[in-house]
Amino acid sequence: MTKAETVRKREPGMAKRSPIGASPGTLIADPRARRSELNLTLIDRDRCEKIDDASLDDLKTHCEKWPLVWLDCVGLANVELIEQIGKQFGLHPLALEDVVNTGQRPKAEFFDDHAFVVVNMVDDPATYRYEQISLFFGKGFVITFQQREGDPFDPVRKRIVASTPNRLRSRGADYLAYALIDAIVDSFFPLIENASARTDEVEDAMLRHPHKQQVRILHEQRRHAGQLHRTMLSLRDALAGLVRSDAPYIKPETKIFLNDTLDHAYRLVELADTQRDMTTGLIEMHLSLSQARTNEVISLLTIVSAIFIPLTFLVGVWGMNFDPATSPWNMPELKAYYGYPAALVFMALVAIGLVSFFKWKKWL
Repeated sequence: MTKAETVRKREPGMAKRSPIGASPGTLIADPRARRSELNLTLIDRDRCEKIDDASLDDLKTHCEKWPLVWLDCVGLANVELIEQIGKQFGLHPLALEDVVNTGQRPKAEFFDDHAFVVVNMVDDPATYRYEQISLFFGKGFVITFQQREGDPFDPVRKRIVASTPNRLRSRGADYLAYALIDAIVDSFFPLIENASARTDEVEDAMLRHPHKQQVRILHEQRRHAGQLHRTMLSLRDALAGLVRSDAPYIKPETKIFLNDTLDHAYRLVELADTQRDMTTGLIEMHLSLSQARTNEVISLLTIVSAIFIPLTFLVGVWGMNFDPATSPWNMPELKAYYGYPAALVFMALVAIGLVSFFKWKKWL
């Protein structure tokens, strides 16, 4: 069993749902969810401050004193903590329900004073394990909820703490939200480039010597490409919604940058589609090569059988129990002095003649 299959068996469903008939906005933690941990980044035009393993008291103490805060919640086990965060920032309860019920498709929803964006990213390229990132942003705050540790936000964090003036400190929450979404979208490019390189390696090996293991690899690659294609289609639609939105907390100048990220999403959709078509074509080519190899083997066996059929006939005739003393028509060759070598030479000539004929017909 491969590592990817082990992960799929360990995590049988991508989506966790509330019980049937539960009240809208009900938050129920997944028993497999990681312990919740808060990381708070306080941002001003001229300075910033980071508080790891923050508490709700830190939020109440610092959030009103800083023009922009970024709260990163890693782990979704503590639904009481998530509810308190929602109350403090005025987040819609239905959006919080989608945060806890992971497996949502990428989307963008808009409320009076904040937006809710769901995106997916691959947090383990070796197993193609997807993770949901839920992002809220409004005036003066950005909140991200992650299922597990590990994200592509390190370049954004480094830009925030840079000593030189930068846009992330001066352009507000909508621009910070754009930077985080853009980092997630760009993180897919190395993934699909590595998948394409691996597909090229399989193609080269297949042309040299096709074998069954290559088909399994290609089927896995096609499944991953299809999943990535569906993810990027939904993400493209979500980004298009952000660009077209007339929400007052998304500035027109930020939409220009979001439009660039949307262009990246379009590019990823095309790459994923190309990757899927390429793997499909390679699977068909592998089947053709295997069939051609089988046909070659069958042709060779048929030719060998065709050569030995007349030889077997001759041996069978000469191996019959005739008595030349009874009649001159009773196989007189049985008493020939050189009968055995003459028979071998005759059979060799028949075999050589058949091989020459097959080559003349271009069957060999």
